[in-house]
Amino acid sequence: MSENSPVPPPLPDAAATAHVDAVPAPAPAAPPTLPTLPSPPPPPAIPPDQAAYRKLMASRPRLESELAKVIVGQREVIDQILIALFAGGHCLITGAPGLAKTLLVKSIAQVFHLRFQRIQFTPDLMPADITGTEILQTDGDGRRMEFVPGPIFTNLLLADEINRTPPKTQAALLEAMQEHQVTAAGRRHALQEPFFVLATQNPIEMEGTYPLPEAQLDRFLFNVVMDYLPEDDEVQVISRTTGRAGSPIEALFTGDDIVSFHQLVRQVPVSDEIIRYAVRLAAASRPNRTGTPDFINESVTWGAGTRAPQCLILGAKARALLQGRAHVTVDDIRALALPVFRHRVLLNYRAEAEGIRVDALIKRLLEAIPAPQPK
Repeated sequence: MSENSPVPPPLPDAAATAHVDAVPAPAPAAPPTLPTLPSPPPPPAIPPDQAAYRKLMASRPRLESELAKVIVGQREVIDQILIALFAGGHCLITGAPGLAKTLLVKSIAQVFHLRFQRIQFTPDLMPADITGTEILQTDGDGRRMEFVPGPIFTNLLLADEINRTPPKTQAALLEAMQEHQVTAAGRRHALQEPFFVLATQNPIEMEGTYPLPEAQLDRFLFNVVMDYLPEDDEVQVISRTTGRAGSPIEALFTGDDIVSFHQLVRQVPVSDEIIRYAVRLAAASRPNRTGTPDFINESVTWGAGTRAPQCLILGAKARALLQGRAHVTVDDIRALALPVFRHRVLLNYRAEAEGIRVDALIKRLLEAIPAPQPK
């Protein structure tokens, strides 16, 4: 190369080239931030009484249909037993043999998903056979007494033919019915809630029977009379029981639901006039009192006590609720007067000799005592 040849331009520096290549590209624009929406508040909790009311109203039509799978007719009897259960009371069922009293009670236990026990009362039945007894147990720690619960430790107890056992055994139910507990060897054992006693008695044969004492009769909320079925219903019963087995009963409630229904029933409002009407009916059934009708003085030995109007009002509240009403009417009182009073009004010998029935006296009493007029 000669001196006069042109000098080529210098190559670009690698570091400079690298520096140029390392210049970052412009960053893309960030997406716009959306405003944060507040989370919706949690739904308000339904009060227990409202939840129980909604469940009762939703299941009320199915309650009748489930029982109709097994029981034909006896609509009034079923209503009175259901009212007693919702009110938290016990029932005395009076009827001839073969009228499906046991089947009815067992079916109601299935609908409410309750533990069911049946005791056949006999003249040789002892109180420990019902309540339970203590037995001697031997284990690694030695000997000890252990309480073995009897069949009374259940939710729904069917005391079948309760008037065939002596008063000593009948009285074993008194503490359980009133206090919902059993005392054995000086120790108290609480019964599981809910607890109901549905007792049956045969009104036909009186030989070898022990009529319930008045104190125990008063513990029953209702005395339900079960009569023979009409011809069409009886034909349907024969067709069902001699054919294929029907569909099983589905449980609609639980024991906890019934306990909540007890509280719900007591919240049903009732006017003072209706309470006073129930008190006047009970007072008019007591003989030799001021204002008592003459036919009561002539035929009644002992009238209804204070527990009678209590049962009337409590049963009327349950009846109103089962019919979808939130208030008690006079019709509720009049509809339950017979099952409430028939085992609390005792006839004298003259009335029994003349063949006067206690139901007829109660109906005359409803006609004699004026009911409050709706405003």
